[in-house]
Order: sequence, then C-alpha cells, then structure tokens
Amino acid sequence: MLEQVKTVLFDLDGTLVDSMWMWQEIDVEYLGSLGFTVPENLHEKIEGMSFSETAVYFKETFQVPQSLEEIKSVWISMAVEKYALEVPFKPGAKNFLKELRRRGIRTGICTSNSRELLQAVVDSLGLDQYIDCFMTACEVRAGKPAPDIYLAVAQRLETHPKDCLVFEDIPNGIEAGLRAGMKVCAVEDTFSLDRKEIIQKMAHYYIRSYDQVLDGTYEKRNEVL
Repeated sequence: MLEQVKTVLFDLDGTLVDSMWMWQEIDVEYLGSLGFTVPENLHEKIEGMSFSETAVYFKETFQVPQSLEEIKSVWISMAVEKYALEVPFKPGAKNFLKELRRRGIRTGICTSNSRELLQAVVDSLGLDQYIDCFMTACEVRAGKPAPDIYLAVAQRLETHPKDCLVFEDIPNGIEAGLRAGMKVCAVEDTFSLDRKEIIQKMAHYYIRSYDQVLDGTYEKRNEVL
C-alpha cells in the first residue's frame, strides 16, 4: 500500500484516534439541554462538515439562541478534557506513525474538528513527534466531501496528490480524498459499521488495524484502483 507514497494524510476522529463515542455523548447532552432528542440521521447530516459549518447547521436546524462562537465554545468546553484524558490511538496507529517516520514519509492531519480540540489530542498523544502538518477544515473554503483540506495539506507538504495516501473512516471523508485525486484507505470504526459495505466499495483499501498496512493483510478493492 505504501509503494511510491510520499505523503500520508489522516483524518483525526474515528480514523487516527478513537473518539466518535465522545461526540455521540456530547450531542445527547447538548441537544438535551435545549429540549431536543438527537435526530436519527444527525451524524450523516453533519459528517465531514467543519467545526464552524456544524455550528451553523445546529443553529439553523435547532434554532439555537446562542451565537456561533458561543456554540463552539460550549462544545469545546464539553470535549477538551475527554480529548486530553480519554481518547486513545486507533489500533496499531502509533506503531504505524513510527514506521512512517522511519521511512521518511511525510504526514499530515486533515480534520473537521476545531483547532483547540486538535491541540488537546496533539498534546495528549504526542502527535507532534510524528505529524508534519496539522490543518482543520475551518482553515479552507469548504469542509468534506470537498477536497479542499486534502489538497491544501498536500500543497503545504509539497506533494503531488497522486503521491498521497489518505486514511478516512466515513463516506464524506473518503469522497474528499478521492476528489483530491489521492489513494484512500478506509479505517474501520464502530460508529460507521452500519455503512461498512458502502465504505469498503468507495475506498481503494480497507483496514481494521494499522498493523494490516505493514503486514499486508489489508483488503484491496481492485475495481477502485
């Protein structure tokens, strides 16, 4: 999978770190405080949106009286401690990052999360040892499935899109990588298992653990390649 790859780009939540469980809890608590229950299709509606785009969606959909900055501030305060203390790497991810460093392959994180919460994860897991570039979707024109963030990080790392490999866990993220002209490996996550078949068909590769990249036991989708 890593043959001729010069740069590896990662989504963060559900891809490099195991954190999607936390956002489901926060959605229940936050919407509950406003007198709402979480709609069944909420996560499909907002997946891939930048942190700011998600705040706009919540404000308009649930008629939240707070300003966009206030909404984001509340979410950050609810999440930052969990990110700092309770969010681990996905299976095999740390060893994989070490191997990429050993091989001299450049790395970037392309997340829809906020800069504040990204920094909490960086500090907690020591990601600055392994990652060359960090960017949030709030820093580009449009969030996923637009390819903007992947193209921007590739440009910053001086890598042509065809020489990049993307790791993602959700359809909108996979689509963003594909639209950027990059190879994409889907990472299995508990909170997207209901769409596993779709995800497998969209991506070039599929893994349950990053160990599979190095030992060659990943799934390869020839019809995509």
